[in-house]
Amino acid sequence: MGENVIILGLGLLFMIIGVILLFSGHGEERWYYDRLSRKRDLREFVTHDPERPEPGSLRTGGWIALAVGLVIIGVWVFFGAG
Repeated sequence: MGENVIILGLGLLFMIIGVILLFSGHGEERWYYDRLSRKRDLREFVTHDPERPEPGSLRTGGWIALAVGLVIIGVWVFFGAG
């Protein structure tokens, strides 16, 4: 029984980390472009060039963590809970 709870906790931990990374990436991108819109040179704001990889990387990591969490919980349901 204890091992099943650990697996469930691990899956939930990955899902929580994934949600945090998704919101963090979205917030960082919004914060960055809101600050750019107040500057005189709006070329980077309008064209998004050069592209900043950090917010996209955070969102990608969030989706990966969510997928891993769902797989772990799926394994727990299939093998451990029943």
